[in-house]
Amino acid sequence: MRFMIMVKATSTSEAGELPDDDSVMQDMGSFHEELARAGVLLDANGLRPSSQGWRIQYGRDGGRKVIDGPFAETKELLAGYTLIQVRSRDEAMEWARRFPSPFGKGIECEIEVRPLYENEDFEPGGALHRA
Repeated sequence: MRFMIMVKATSTSEAGELPDDDSVMQDMGSFHEELARAGVLLDANGLRPSSQGWRIQYGRDGGRKVIDGPFAETKELLAGYTLIQVRSRDEAMEWARRFPSPFGKGIECEIEVRPLYENEDFEPGGALHRA
C-alpha cells in the first residue's frame, strides 16, 4: 500500500523561506534515511512556493485556462511530500507519527496522510488495465 504524507504550506514556506534552524533539515534528512533503510521510501521532496507554479483550470466547455501563482489560500497548498510503500494502514500511521515537525519545534503546522489508489482498486479489464 502506498501513502503520501503531505506537508501543508505555511505563510513562511509560501514566502520561500527555509527554516532558520539547521536541525529541522537534519531531522528531516535523518527521518528520510530511516525510511530508505527500512525499504519503504519511494520519494520525498519539498515544493517551491506557489508563486513559482501555476494551475490549469478545466471548464465545462472543455477549455483550459492557465492561472499563475501565487495562490491565496495557504491552508490549501502543499510545501512538500513523502511517498511511502508499506504493508498496512497501521504501518503508515506509525511512520507518520514519527514524522519530524516540518518547520521546527513550536511552529504550528500540519501534515496530511492519504492512501494512493492501486490498480487492484479498479475493475479488471477497465481502461486502466489496457496495454
